[in-house]
Amino acid sequence: MAVSLTSCEKWFGGETPQPTSENIVVSGMLTEDTHWFSDSTYEMAGKVVVDSGVTLTIDSGTTILAREGQGSLSSALIVSRGGMIMAEGTAQHPIVFTSVLSEEVDLDVSDAGLWGGVVILGNAPISADAEEANIEGVPVNDEYGLYGGEDQMDNSGVFTYVSIRHAGTLLGDGNELNGLTLGGVGRGTTIDNIEVVANLDDGIELFGGCVNASNLLVWAQGDDAFDVDQGWFGVITNYVNVEGADSDHGMELDGGEGTTNPFFTFKQGTFLSTDGVEFHFRDGAMGSVQYDYTMGTANIEADSATSVMINTEMGADLSVFEWTMTHAEGKL
Repeated sequence: MAVSLTSCEKWFGGETPQPTSENIVVSGMLTEDTHWFSDSTYEMAGKVVVDSGVTLTIDSGTTILAREGQGSLSSALIVSRGGMIMAEGTAQHPIVFTSVLSEEVDLDVSDAGLWGGVVILGNAPISADAEEANIEGVPVNDEYGLYGGEDQMDNSGVFTYVSIRHAGTLLGDGNELNGLTLGGVGRGTTIDNIEVVANLDDGIELFGGCVNASNLLVWAQGDDAFDVDQGWFGVITNYVNVEGADSDHGMELDGGEGTTNPFFTFKQGTFLSTDGVEFHFRDGAMGSVQYDYTMGTANIEADSATSVMINTEMGADLSVFEWTMTHAEGKL
């Protein structure tokens, strides 16, 4: 049975709520520090936004369900610039974001675009026409969608051992949400051991910022597994893409859009595909990409101004992904 809350702020204010065994429906802006407990299931009805100055803590083993909805009514978790998320799962008890339909039917990788996704925004530099920008998928008049700034060490919290499933709802023609979107996220943030499964658009996309990340796995994305825009200049270590039947590119890496074009690094990647892997290096992208692949060939498309060093000598350590749904389904 779901308990519907008419006032998100009212429930999240005051005394810390005690965990229950019922679904708790959440929606709207979180304006005070909030704790989601592992022995409750949380049901997002529309966008849930962690306001600036607010911390959302999610226990290991917590399940977060997302209701269906298209366009502006899609469900998503958005950590606004200045907000913080402390989502610390473990290999034994990961945190799972998935569609509310998973309570009724067994979903598979053909079930994509059922809800929005997870968006984390920060104050780190971006290479765009202005110091700050509005993240795709959020209306331009909503200030909680702004990202970018001057703080390379900006801290948006901890996001570890998290599985994001069946997301990427369509917001408009050619405009879908990614499984995990990182906009202007700084190096003070911890991002590791992340799985994205069956996202309609990109698996993981970075818009500027300089956060480092490790142990990233994308399975059966609709568009790109890993996408970089606006001059992200961090390091990603140990990353994997397991291609699905409708997957497009393994990577689409763009350079900066403003006056700067910093250097990115991808280390120890593996691409598992039955018919080859496609990489798009665009718009003057500058960086280093290390990867291995199975089956077929690697098809690389690069713009003339692009400068990406490629090394195919070392793939990922797949053993670190045994906690994932992808591993459980025999894809690794």
